[in-house]
Amino acid sequence: MSTWLGRDLGTRTVSYGDRDPILYALALGVSPSRLDLVFEEQLRVLPTFGLTLAQWAPDALGSAGAFDTSTAVHGAQALRVLAPLPPAATVEMTARVSAVWDKGAAAVFELEVTCDYFVATWSIFAPGCGGFGGERGPSAAGRPADDADLTLGVTTSPVQPALYRLLGDRHAMHVDPAAAAAAGMPRPFMHGLCTIGMAVVALADARGVHPASLTSLSGRFAAPVFPGDTLEVRAWGSSFEATADGRQAITAGVVAFGD
Repeated sequence: MSTWLGRDLGTRTVSYGDRDPILYALALGVSPSRLDLVFEEQLRVLPTFGLTLAQWAPDALGSAGAFDTSTAVHGAQALRVLAPLPPAATVEMTARVSAVWDKGAAAVFELEVTCDYFVATWSIFAPGCGGFGGERGPSAAGRPADDADLTLGVTTSPVQPALYRLLGDRHAMHVDPAAAAAAGMPRPFMHGLCTIGMAVVALADARGVHPASLTSLSGRFAAPVFPGDTLEVRAWGSSFEATADGRQAITAGVVAFGD
């Protein structure tokens, strides 16, 4: 696995128009009445939209043979915002494998994507790739001991995975029952990035800040969320987690907003 550490995945230039961040907001379940998120004349782009632009990078790593794409799962995500995304732009991104951790029966590949607007890090949990004698890597932070200062209910919609796929993550398990079954799931499930994006918008609204003012985000995907589930989002200051139907869906979440 040491051959993958530091692997350069190259550069990709992606262009988008204002319809794409609008579609993204709608895929997160944002109300059409929020003109600042869905109307081009007032549009503020949600920073997590940038993750859809960088989806090519984890796909490229899987295609290069680092792991079995039929069994690997998206384990965690981090995002550091450098500048606001414009309503339309051409973005040049570079990607590399920044770490490979040995979890015994599995490996975790950390993939860093960098551009002028953000630095994003995917953690890909790859069964069957561990046991190579490497370091285990850092452990996730535990839940704060105090009671949450904020609890929110966020309801998902059956249409969301089909909409979110149009933004670049076309993995069939999110829409095709047969593909979901092959991945060990009882039915198609939500994209993790859609779920955490919904949580960010809800937390921003509850804190009285604009969701486009996000400056950083991280979280781990612990269990699937199915379309129609209601997320229970609990927060302790900047820390948060989310459950769905009693399952811990997002753990070790940390979010920060600017002015």
